[in-house]
Amino acid sequence: MLPPMRRSFGWGASILGAGLLGLTACGGEGAPVPPRGDAAERGTAERGTAERGTAERGTAERGATTHPAPREPLARDVPAGDDARPHFVNVAAVGAPRDKDALSSIMSRGEAAAVDGPRGLRVRTADAAPGYTLVMPLASTEVHLVDLDGQVVHTWETGLAPGGWCYLLADGSLLHAGRQDEDQAFRGGSIGGIVRRLGPSGQVYWRYDLSDAERCQHHDIEPLPNGNVLMVAWERLSQAEAIALGRHPDAVGPVGLWPDAVLEVRPRPPFGGEVVWSWHAKDHLVQDFDPTKPHYGAIAAHPGRIDINFDLVLPNSGAPSDAEAARRAERQRQMAALGYGGDVHDAPPSPARRRRPMPQMDRSRTGDWMHTNAVAYEPEHDLILLSSPELCEVFVIDHSTTTAEAAGSTGGRFGRGGDLLWRWGDPARYGAGDERDQRLFHQHDPTWLQASSSGELRVLVFNNGSDRPYGQERSEVLELAVPFDPSRGFGAPGGGAFGLAAPAWRYEDPPNFYSAFVSGARRLPNGNTLICSGAAGRIFEVTPDGAIAWDYLNPHGGDVETPPHAGQAPPLALYRADRYSPDDPGVVALFAARDR
Repeated sequence: MLPPMRRSFGWGASILGAGLLGLTACGGEGAPVPPRGDAAERGTAERGTAERGTAERGTAERGATTHPAPREPLARDVPAGDDARPHFVNVAAVGAPRDKDALSSIMSRGEAAAVDGPRGLRVRTADAAPGYTLVMPLASTEVHLVDLDGQVVHTWETGLAPGGWCYLLADGSLLHAGRQDEDQAFRGGSIGGIVRRLGPSGQVYWRYDLSDAERCQHHDIEPLPNGNVLMVAWERLSQAEAIALGRHPDAVGPVGLWPDAVLEVRPRPPFGGEVVWSWHAKDHLVQDFDPTKPHYGAIAAHPGRIDINFDLVLPNSGAPSDAEAARRAERQRQMAALGYGGDVHDAPPSPARRRRPMPQMDRSRTGDWMHTNAVAYEPEHDLILLSSPELCEVFVIDHSTTTAEAAGSTGGRFGRGGDLLWRWGDPARYGAGDERDQRLFHQHDPTWLQASSSGELRVLVFNNGSDRPYGQERSEVLELAVPFDPSRGFGAPGGGAFGLAAPAWRYEDPPNFYSAFVSGARRLPNGNTLICSGAAGRIFEVTPDGAIAWDYLNPHGGDVETPPHAGQAPPLALYRADRYSPDDPGVVALFAARDR
């Protein structure tokens, strides 16, 4: 299993070109946990609500909830020297102030209130995990490594706006997904198309383009231990092809439907690569709309497949109340005022709308049907974790298959080919529940954690909480204990929902923490959790009992204008964040290369 803090992956020597940075072996579990300081040293500790699940410790203990105003930095937080970068900048210098009511539709009121104030380090206590935080503003071509004092210790000038996430590799290079803006055939949030490996000064060591009329990389990539790279990509189905697979004819426009694929690419520096494995959502569909089309059957009888009409109301499904519909319409208008999701408003209605849908897609402009926003690899059992915020579910698929097996329902370590081995978030998507059973709401960034027993796997996920029913939007970070048998896998649900005990741990702080989109979370070696509340550009670290150990408002970005085909966001927003230990191989190699 992966260690709790992001660890730099090695970059295989077979794909290193002459003169590139040398290979540094993977390793390092992070620096020792710092000693706890007393209350005076830690300053004022903000605290959200953190609780352990009953399966974890018998009873759910809830930390005290207090919400003091962010403190001024302690004297020890301020670096010495006249040439030190300032801790705080005013957002007005890098982006126009935003309407607070509109901002509160995508972030908490506490975070919205801080938008026009000073930014930078807000809190640092002795409980913070040592290391360097990777900060990638959505509206910038720069990526920064920031220390616990909030100071930038290294910047990569990438030359491209983000097209997904980035990773510090064990040799000190940066694996970066960038946005391709020329002749773009697709459109949507976190659109990419160019994956590169960059040196400390932004020099390009390797480039792979995945953007043409039929496919486009978006959102996330994942470096593998063997040096290959997993990439999420849209695949275009024409209008006729989608209908032929059982899609409702009124629910697909002239741009077609864009189910997602996962490609494993073996890099061939300096340019290009070989796809050595792939999985395609279009191979794992089910539909109960048209008996003359493929994959017709009862949705509940095929939990390992994706309902191609999941976003449409099924017979006897209830419509939202007038009050709920009005609330959603107002929220959409607020989102539009921010310029976010410009392609999804004022669209003609689809034949029927499912409960709590995302804002209605304009099917003449986009076919982004799943919007897969994360891919994470688990090496011990060769599993891949995916996140679809449109379905409000996380999935697990088997990477031990061949590409041929991944296209079917047999083969691989668990004998189910490329069908979904496990899914969680909204069992109604596969006919095993109703709206009362939904647990995820447009989630982001699921990651694997170290399991605490042999009968489970652990997953950490940022549950954005947007479009909860009746205006109860709130974000939370969940640690899930997933039942798992290494020989048999996750087991079949047998007509019910896939099993999951109560979350093993949960953090929320509704007055001060909410992000309707982007965002993520990482478990750190000392047991703390690093959280990125992306809409506000906020990164903060909480202890297991919910106390804030580190809090930082991103002051960087806002220098790149977003084109119409890409998702819109506030100027200082962040996609997610990672922290790397001081002795991480990538950190060591980066500083060594920079100092040469």
